[in-house]
Amino acid sequence: MIERILIANRGEIAVRIIRTCKEMGIETVAIYSTADKDALHVQYATKAVCIGGPRSDESYLNMQRILSAACLTGCDAIHPGFGFLSENPAFARLVEQCGLIFIGPDADVIEMMGNKARAKETMIEAGVPVIPGSRGVVELDEAFQVARAIGFPVLIKARSGGGGRGMRVAEAEEDFIDAYTTARAEARTAFGDDGVYVEKVVQSAKHIEVQLLADHYGNVLHLFERDCSLQRRNQKIVEEAPCCCLPEKIREAMTADAVKASRYVGYNSVGTIEFLWDGAERYYFMEMNTRIQVEHTISEMITGIDLIKQQIRIADKKKCNLKQEDIRCLGHAIECRINAEDVSADFAPRPGHISFLNLPGGRGVRVDTAIYNGYDIPPYYDSMILKCITNGESRLEAIKKMRIALEELIVEGVPNNVEFLYVLMHEPEFIKGRFDTGYVDTFVQELKDNGTIV
Repeated sequence: MIERILIANRGEIAVRIIRTCKEMGIETVAIYSTADKDALHVQYATKAVCIGGPRSDESYLNMQRILSAACLTGCDAIHPGFGFLSENPAFARLVEQCGLIFIGPDADVIEMMGNKARAKETMIEAGVPVIPGSRGVVELDEAFQVARAIGFPVLIKARSGGGGRGMRVAEAEEDFIDAYTTARAEARTAFGDDGVYVEKVVQSAKHIEVQLLADHYGNVLHLFERDCSLQRRNQKIVEEAPCCCLPEKIREAMTADAVKASRYVGYNSVGTIEFLWDGAERYYFMEMNTRIQVEHTISEMITGIDLIKQQIRIADKKKCNLKQEDIRCLGHAIECRINAEDVSADFAPRPGHISFLNLPGGRGVRVDTAIYNGYDIPPYYDSMILKCITNGESRLEAIKKMRIALEELIVEGVPNNVEFLYVLMHEPEFIKGRFDTGYVDTFVQELKDNGTIV
């Protein structure tokens, strides 16, 4: 039985995990870098251990120090959160070798699905539709031949990692070599792996993901879908659940394929299957995220299910206490990611001192954050400082609540994207649900052209 968990992460996800652990009567051990000595997760945990310097490789990516902290503090398990080591199969194996429980799927599954080219092959075997493209990693000459065969535009995509890095679009033949070499170089820098593959760009597509729960006893459930199409340069900024324009027959087929894919790979944790939907009759597997996701909050809001609690129970070898027919969609939820960034400087990260903070509240409003009045945002990590989530009986109600929440939200001391998101919440095309993965970049360009962003 899990009685003490080390949280191998920081920021709002660490705070989020600690809160659920407290509800479950589980003690927590926070790890922190020297830059995070005053962080909220350090103050909330049962115990806290400094494991190194401010850079991620000195602390949150240092497997040996994390494992030593877990063993020395008598932990039973490690929760990796998202990012950092959450999808690192080597870390998952080391956790188990130390006699600890890794709160996530088996290392072999993480490895299989983390390699995007291999994951695509696996989905073909499982009978799940995939985007036309290369059958795995390809060198330049073969990649060019594949691109010509499937037709431009094409996407060159790193087989490792995520977050939009190692991805480049070649609109035409003359763009291909530059896009290919740039994608490989970026992948090598970001992930230490420059393997890339090629796939067809699905025009005017929506990014839809299905939230899954799977235990060790063959039970696989879905918690409906999320629309994550509002992205800036392949980085999500707003998510909502469910997708407001997904036909019911597509929803049923997509969720069934997600469940089938999870069963095929022997998945046993919380996870997500991501699809591209062409807005009509076809959808395609993109990738599987073998961890809790940033936007898990909106799935929790529409179902009332604590995904972190379920993830811990599954890791503790408990049978899933839910049935598919018991999971209901309770209205609509939207999440906005609040970043410390300068919109007028091409959204460049801007860490600094929070001189004043006022958080929104009220019925159907949730805020997940680790910042507070007087907090100093370190320059070493992701620029996301807060997630604002609203829930309403209808999509329009959720949007209206989000507008009010963003009006109430005050973050002084650092530039941020609150005003930008507030404007987005009033855009007619957004309100109508008529947006795809390219919408935000076009919207930003329009704001620059009319002088709104200077």
